Amino acid sequence: MTTGSCLCGAVRFELAGQLAPIQFCHCGHCRKAQGSAFGSNIPVATADFRLLAGEDVLRAYEHTPGKERVFCGTCGSPMFSRLLAKPETMRLRAGTLDTPTGAVRGFHFYVEGKADWWEIADDGLPRYPGARPG
Repeated sequence: MTTGSCLCGAVRFELAGQLAPIQFCHCGHCRKAQGSAFGSNIPVATADFRLLAGEDVLRAYEHTPGKERVFCGTCGSPMFSRLLAKPETMRLRAGTLDTPTGAVRGFHFYVEGKADWWEIADDGLPRYPGARPG
């Protein structure tokens, strides 16, 4: 079982099953939402996610119609995003996971929109100029 939490610990969760590879998104929306050069996300089946604490402090922001970015209303930690049209899947923020996770890195996408001050390391991962594959 993999566990995770927000910065203040008000939101805690656990995940069943094996983690999918981490996806690194370099789009402007992810950069703004994460306050970093990219977003590090893991697709998770909603059925595999169990909230242990913090439902009352979770807040959602819908910047793009139909897409919610969910965060802790106490400390502001980004937790996950979800498409309202695809309730069976969520994109968990990899930084919320407790370690060790056993997670592996998958690929970079929206690299054409990356921050001009960040150089993507030669990490051998696939890179996509736009949207993630599949």
